[in-house]
Amino acid sequence: MLLLSLAACARPGPAQAPPPAVLPGEVDPASVQMDPEALVALDSLIEAAIADGAVPGAALAVGRRGKLVRLRGYGVLGEDDATPVDPSTIYDLASVTKVVGTTTAVMMLLDEGRIDLDDRVVEFLPAWAEGDPRKARVTLRQLLLHRSGLPPFRRWFFEIEGRDAYQDAIRGEPLEADPGTRTAYSDIGVMTLAWVVETVAGERLDRFLERRLFTPLGMADTGFVPDAALRPRIAPTELDTLWRREMVRGRVHDENADAYGGVAGHAGLFSTARDLAVFAEMMRSGGAAPPCDADRPAGEPCPRTRPGSQRLLEEATVRGFTRRADSTSSRALGWDTPSGRSSAGDLFSAASFGHTGFTGTSLWVDPEREVFVVLLTNRVHPTRANSRHVPLRRAVHDAVARAVRDVPAVARESGDRAATSGGLESAGLESAGLESADPA
Repeated sequence: MLLLSLAACARPGPAQAPPPAVLPGEVDPASVQMDPEALVALDSLIEAAIADGAVPGAALAVGRRGKLVRLRGYGVLGEDDATPVDPSTIYDLASVTKVVGTTTAVMMLLDEGRIDLDDRVVEFLPAWAEGDPRKARVTLRQLLLHRSGLPPFRRWFFEIEGRDAYQDAIRGEPLEADPGTRTAYSDIGVMTLAWVVETVAGERLDRFLERRLFTPLGMADTGFVPDAALRPRIAPTELDTLWRREMVRGRVHDENADAYGGVAGHAGLFSTARDLAVFAEMMRSGGAAPPCDADRPAGEPCPRTRPGSQRLLEEATVRGFTRRADSTSSRALGWDTPSGRSSAGDLFSAASFGHTGFTGTSLWVDPEREVFVVLLTNRVHPTRANSRHVPLRRAVHDAVARAVRDVPAVARESGDRAATSGGLESAGLESAGLESADPA
């Protein structure tokens, strides 16, 4: 039923439909060669999915060529909270943490010459290989590509808690395959990357990101372990009947990240569509953000005033990290690329890069169409058994691609399916309650 309703809503409305209103913070879509009526159909698509129970609500940011054509909320926070969603609603990003947080931190340290992608993990964490001598060969590049040989996850949260206990467990964890021989999406690998970042930077991941990324970009609503005062703005996730025995809200949904202390490399970030639009545009434009005035918005992503230009990442580094590594999988360095039945739909180009989170979040950038899409939902509310967000996510990205007037909406070639099935082995992460890179 949902698939049919989404397909119907994805079609542009009738020619006689009135022009859509442009909300504060948005520009007229026609000014950046996007079809206003097609975007009205996009709004209807999301509203139909909410009515059908796919998600309680959603926050959306769509940008093209540095201008926002959508910065809106739809639906409500949850089944017991009828507060309307808006662009400042805070969502648990789940595995989108891996790219916005950990991968970006690695890119910054690489730009500074403080690490090299072919450095071995044990050069920074000498005891890391104590559980398996093969781990001494694992490189930072292999961790970013999910080719370390590490397992996807362990249910450590039932038995241990705290950073020290988790780091001991990671040190003692043996590999499931020789380094470099298979691609298997691993939370443990990204936890290790964050540990390397903290060792090299000499500060915890949350402090490094606050100082180097969130504050310069004006992302004031983005961070780990949100203050209790923000709870009314935070979308609840799941009624956890297994471990925490509570409705999880303002506490990271991922169990291992929670038991670790909330500041983990694989999950733990909370953010808004408004903030992530700034990050997405920075990545789309090659690592830089222009000055902007939040008091006099002109359609740019600008939650806080930036008095001057900010160069966060080198352009060559952005290109190198967001390009598919090879034909054996869909993985780029930290990021993913579209293949098969991707959450990015069928129409985002092969040059696109993005990531998803188990809670129902996603961020995709298409450099060829010069667009980005931030879609935040709490599809696990009140239970993770709901998977109706999968067709919604695909339909949203296809609708955005169709709205671009000056680049044809042509489906990607289907030859990528082998890369997806052979390259991304989620190994039951969804059913276990932890995240896979692309549940779609």
